[in-house]
Amino acid sequence: MPTLSIYVAVSQNGVIGREGHMPWKLSSDLKRLKVLTMGKPLVLGRKTFESFGSRPLPGRPHVVVSRSARFEADGVETATTFDAALKRADEIARSLNVDEVCVLGGGEIYRQALPLAGLLHVTHVEAEFADGDAFFPAIDPEIFTAVQSEYVPAGEKDSHATRYVIYRRR
Repeated sequence: MPTLSIYVAVSQNGVIGREGHMPWKLSSDLKRLKVLTMGKPLVLGRKTFESFGSRPLPGRPHVVVSRSARFEADGVETATTFDAALKRADEIARSLNVDEVCVLGGGEIYRQALPLAGLLHVTHVEAEFADGDAFFPAIDPEIFTAVQSEYVPAGEKDSHATRYVIYRRR
């Protein structure tokens, strides 16, 4: 069975979004995300998908979760529940012979995925944002352990320094 992995950028105070967008610019992190998820199925909520400009990220099959059965978008599959999306993404992963299903958010999707995730790819943004409106749940050290950590200074097109950490379920 493919591993369920969460990919998230989160501030020091748990913020992942503000008004449908991330409150930072992290070009370096987006490049890493592209490399790590290329060719793998993505599960994401409708609002997160719309934050991409309502078009799929190239080279990755998308399953978008929307409560509305009428939601449609070119180039993506849709599901009305997280469980249905996960089932479909698992089928896609198996058909492509890849070992991972990638969850890209948002907040509600992360909350549903966290109890099932085997890996967390977390970009810890070295800042706090008081005006966030979407949050990532706290990572329980009794459940997840850090297996890799790398400090990443802010690059030319990055608004903040980050710490990229991979957590594995114990």
